Amino acid sequence: MRIAHIVCSFPPYFGGMGNVVFQTANELMNLGHDVVVYTPQYYERKEIRSKEAEPARTHEPLLEETIDHVKRLTPQLQYGNAAYIPDLAKELDEMDIVHLHYPFFGTAHLVRRWKLRHPDRPLVVTYHMDTHAPGWKGLIFKLYARYWMPRILGTADVLIGSSLDYIKASDARGLYAQYPQKWIELPFGVDTDRFKPREKTPQLRELYGLRNDVPVLLFVGAMDQAHYFKGVPVFLDALLLLKKHGFPFQALFVGDGDLRSQFEAKAKWLGLSDTVRFTGYVSDDELPLHYNLGDLFILPSIHQGEAFGLVLLEAMASGVPVLSTDLPGIRRIADEGGKVVEPRNPAALADAILGYFNPANNQADWRRMVRTIAEEKYSWGPIASKLSHLYKELVH
Repeated sequence: MRIAHIVCSFPPYFGGMGNVVFQTANELMNLGHDVVVYTPQYYERKEIRSKEAEPARTHEPLLEETIDHVKRLTPQLQYGNAAYIPDLAKELDEMDIVHLHYPFFGTAHLVRRWKLRHPDRPLVVTYHMDTHAPGWKGLIFKLYARYWMPRILGTADVLIGSSLDYIKASDARGLYAQYPQKWIELPFGVDTDRFKPREKTPQLRELYGLRNDVPVLLFVGAMDQAHYFKGVPVFLDALLLLKKHGFPFQALFVGDGDLRSQFEAKAKWLGLSDTVRFTGYVSDDELPLHYNLGDLFILPSIHQGEAFGLVLLEAMASGVPVLSTDLPGIRRIADEGGKVVEPRNPAALADAILGYFNPANNQADWRRMVRTIAEEKYSWGPIASKLSHLYKELVH
């Protein structure tokens, strides 16, 4: 089948939605499908940088295979990760299946209008996450979710949630109550060949000044305004409590964005400069090696902007247990691969970290268990096969 995937961002932009589509497209092509990913054209990392930030790098393709099946279209209008791409409509006319990854402000309206003109052409929508923001932008998001989001999602033949636990608590819960027959649960996956247990790379340990005899607490995520919900400030406050408790640790923050300098300044102000390292941008090839540096992975997200937590799966596949917050969606994975704590609670986060490193806790067992869970439940191959079967049912 000829399948279109439509997403607001795509590698090398560092974000979960694009990485999901990247992996999904590759697996579907391995199954023999003709897949085209449509995403906005961009050259600099403007979507994750403020005007005050340092000059952005020029984008380069993530991997060679991204060149063939990704079509970057020039938006008529663009703001952040929102874009209006009128050229997309004629592209979709050639497709057997159209798969929209939501949210994608601007283009989602275009896909809805295309579907209304072609009611017999299958439309699949994956609802990735709610949209949250402070101030006037947050108000716009609320109004959009109340009025436009039901109309966009309502045109879909099938609605996919990576976790129905999340969907039932999300802004889309009304759609779930209205059309329960349309919804299916299909988790995102992880490349268990790329992310796997390895020895800690000596060169990276030396680069970041990491000691062998002190645990490494690991965070991986974008550090821009769009991903403020990742909760880095909460994690830093928890680290201060650990330091006051006298617990020896090293913390490694992997990622980049326009908030990184603020986070670094906060770490310095808290007196954590001797124990905290910010790596900045890490290439796709080096990312798996950075996971292997961690002894415990931390995802301290503060609200439901975090819907699934792909980084949790990448850590587990790497043999690193996880600690996250008790939020719909991500708590299911964290419950399997570690522990959950109350959001926005640095004391609870610090206590959970101390509990994991208690000598009575068998950390080796945890490392083996999380790798097994990643292999058996979240490998991309079986997940893509289920999606392929769904497509075939819709076409035939």
